[in-house]
Amino acid sequence: MTTIKTGNWHEKHSKTLTRGQRAADIMRNGMGSWPFVGGFLIFMVIWAVLNTREVTWDPYPYILLNLLLSTLAGLQGAILLIAAKRQDSIAAALAQHDYETNTSAKADIERVLKLNTEHTLMIQELQEILRRLDVQQPKS
Repeated sequence: MTTIKTGNWHEKHSKTLTRGQRAADIMRNGMGSWPFVGGFLIFMVIWAVLNTREVTWDPYPYILLNLLLSTLAGLQGAILLIAAKRQDSIAAALAQHDYETNTSAKADIERVLKLNTEHTLMIQELQEILRRLDVQQPKS
């Protein structure tokens, strides 16, 4: 039987990542979390409260905030696309690993089935030999 390659394929794949890909993964995991959503909402409320007081650096309709949010949305889109591309490469590596495992298992199963067929033929031949011997021996 053939042996299936062992090892942590995900770890091997992770070692090939560039600094930018790792950063995109970290940012994707951060932006796609409840703490980020909560912190973002708190930031928005604080911005609105501070800018409705007497001392304002960005008076209503919050043009500076709008610029920041537009920039954030643009960056998030790019980061999410980079992370999605990375996720596709991980899925492709996993699919390749599954394919190699399945083809190896198929070859092993085919060998076992062939051995089973050979053993069945050998048993039938032995039964035929025993039947002939039983017929040829005189009964006492």
